[in-house]
Amino acid sequence: MDVIRTAYLEELAAFRMARAEGNYASAWRALERGHILSQRRLSLHLHSHGVMLRYALARGEWGEAVGQVIRLVLAPLGTITGRIPRGNTGRSNVSAFEPMAVPHDIAIILDAEGN
Repeated sequence: MDVIRTAYLEELAAFRMARAEGNYASAWRALERGHILSQRRLSLHLHSHGVMLRYALARGEWGEAVGQVIRLVLAPLGTITGRIPRGNTGRSNVSAFEPMAVPHDIAIILDAEGN
């Protein structure tokens, strides 16, 4: 069983629920948590930024959308070079290179998987 993928999909489900309820802060929080989980897996990482991009566009958050396009370009480079900042939320309001604190429940998953 792929624990990281399962946890990532759970965050996407939380995002969809919060979005449907109109709780945009919770929706973004779920996407940020999903991004933290996805960072070491290029396919999940790209998917995470793709979902963030679509959400930003749907909300008319143009600055966020531009930031997500940039991160879609940077994600493969970060994976190739091994320069993925642990805990980074993936949003355009933080540096794409800044490590950040990892929520405790996510840290347990990442540490168990050697990430």
